Amino acid sequence: MTTPMTAPGVLRRMSRLWQLYLLVLPALIYLVVFKFWPMYGVQIAFRNFNPIDGFSGSPFVGWQHFERFFASPQFDRVVGNTLTLAVVNLLVAFPVPILLALMINNLRDGRLRSFVRAVLYSPTFISTVVVVGMMYVLLSPRSGLINHLIGLFGGDPILFMGSPDWFRPIFVGSTVWQESGFQMVIYLAALAGIDQALHDAARVDGANSWQRIRNIDVPGILPTIVVLFMLAVGNLMNISFEKALLMQTPLNRETSQVIQTYVYQAGLQQAQFSYSAAIGLFNSVVNLALLVTFHLVVRRARRGWGGLR
Repeated sequence: MTTPMTAPGVLRRMSRLWQLYLLVLPALIYLVVFKFWPMYGVQIAFRNFNPIDGFSGSPFVGWQHFERFFASPQFDRVVGNTLTLAVVNLLVAFPVPILLALMINNLRDGRLRSFVRAVLYSPTFISTVVVVGMMYVLLSPRSGLINHLIGLFGGDPILFMGSPDWFRPIFVGSTVWQESGFQMVIYLAALAGIDQALHDAARVDGANSWQRIRNIDVPGILPTIVVLFMLAVGNLMNISFEKALLMQTPLNRETSQVIQTYVYQAGLQQAQFSYSAAIGLFNSVVNLALLVTFHLVVRRARRGWGGLR
């Protein structure tokens, strides 16, 4: 007797549900072509890659490029800037969409709720290049609106885009403004799935808005929060390359030089392909370690969360 887990059983089940597998096929092809097949090029990090000789013809050097990066005087600054910016960005930008979703979900006026949701979501459609261009215009020391307001109150103009101290606040603030709307919509969708009978029963019991948010809304979207936070932790070291590069100037490079911009400069501008590949692989391994570690922590913590599955 053939069990469902044997090869014939699996094939019979796939033949019955062939339409579903056909729908999944384009996504699988995309993953194989654009995600798994390019991993063949990871070996560049362990070779002195020469485009003429190709992958197999380039000499194998092992961990040489990794050791060079770890011993480089740039290592502490680049990794420190990346970790600092990533952690600050996560701590500031992650809670904002949750708070926005909870506030909008409790607006009683439907038209006002739709208007506020559209206004907060609209920055998502603005490209990073345009956002950085807007920041250069608004923060210009001569013609920027912000410095004009500072001058009205008797202050001196500030060179925001050239100051190392202002790079991180501007980067994180612009990220919150541009990306919070998209995350907010995800939490609003999760809030829409909460049974309204729970809110009706809470109102009958005399619960106010804050008590309903704390005891119904937050537990209801907790699984979504955990999943998105896990993805954010797994992507922690991947700072927005475009924004960091566009905001980087010789004056603020002390804090704006992150792993992504350093890889760009070493790999493309200086043609150190193997060295930059080793740095990029190091960054990916750190992200993977963070994702696996947080996943294990969540799995252990789930035992105390009866409703989280």
